[in-house]
Amino acid sequence: MPQFYLPGPWESQKPTTLSPEVAHHLRVRRIQPGESFSVFDGKGQIAKAELLSLSGKSGSAQLSEIHTDIHRETPYAITLAQGLAGGDKMDWIVEKAVETGAQNIAPLQCERSILKLTRSSDQDRAQKRQIHWQGIIQAACEQCDRTVLAELEPIQTFEAYLKANPKPALKLLLSPDATKSMYAVLMESEPQDIVLMIGPEGGHSPEEEAQAEAVGYQIVSLGERVLRTETAGVVAITAVHSVWNPEMQNRLK
Repeated sequence: MPQFYLPGPWESQKPTTLSPEVAHHLRVRRIQPGESFSVFDGKGQIAKAELLSLSGKSGSAQLSEIHTDIHRETPYAITLAQGLAGGDKMDWIVEKAVETGAQNIAPLQCERSILKLTRSSDQDRAQKRQIHWQGIIQAACEQCDRTVLAELEPIQTFEAYLKANPKPALKLLLSPDATKSMYAVLMESEPQDIVLMIGPEGGHSPEEEAQAEAVGYQIVSLGERVLRTETAGVVAITAVHSVWNPEMQNRLK
C-alpha cells in the first residue's frame, strides 16, 4: 500500500484528524478502523497510522513510530529549470521529475514557450497551474515513497530566473547543438547541488543560451539524438544519478 501525505505537526499522544484527501483515499481502498497505513509529512517524517474512525469527508488516526526517513533523497539537490511546455506536457514533466529525484522544479517562461503564464493578465491561470502541479508533486511522492516534497518555484521569466540568487555553482543548460558532453562535465565534477535547464518545444533561443552562459551556465549535450522537452529533463536527472550515485540509480528503477 502506498504512503499518504498528511501535513504536520503531528502528535503521538492524541488522535490526529485526517485531511479530506486522505480520508477519500482510505475509503477507496476500503481501509477499515483498526487497520494501519503509512503517512509522511513532506519534510522527511514518516509514521504508522492506525485508523480510528472514518465518516463523510473526515476521519481520525492514532500515529506511532514517528521518525525521520530520508533514505530516498540524494545528498546533492537537483533543480530542474524547465521551459513551460504546452498541453499536458508540464504535468508529465513535473510528475517524472519527482519520481526520478528532483528536489526543486522551476517553471520558466521562455522565448519559445507555447504556454504563456507570466503576464499580469495570466495571474489566475498561473496560480491554478501552481496548485495543480503541487497536487502532482504530492501524488508522485506518495507513489514513489519519497518523504520530502519537491519544492515548486513560482512561474517566472527566463531572465528573472537567471538574475535570482543564490544558485549552485554547477549549472547546465541542455542543448542538442552543444559540443560539450553533459556526461564529461559530471565525470569531472564532485557530487554537488546542480541546476539542469531544459528549453520548451523548440529549445532555447540562441540569445537565451548566450544569456545563460554569461552568468555561468555550461551549454551541454546529452548525445546525438534530439530529445523532446518532456523527455530531456528525465534523461538528464537520470544521468546525474547514474554518474554520481549508481546505488541510488538502482533503487529508482
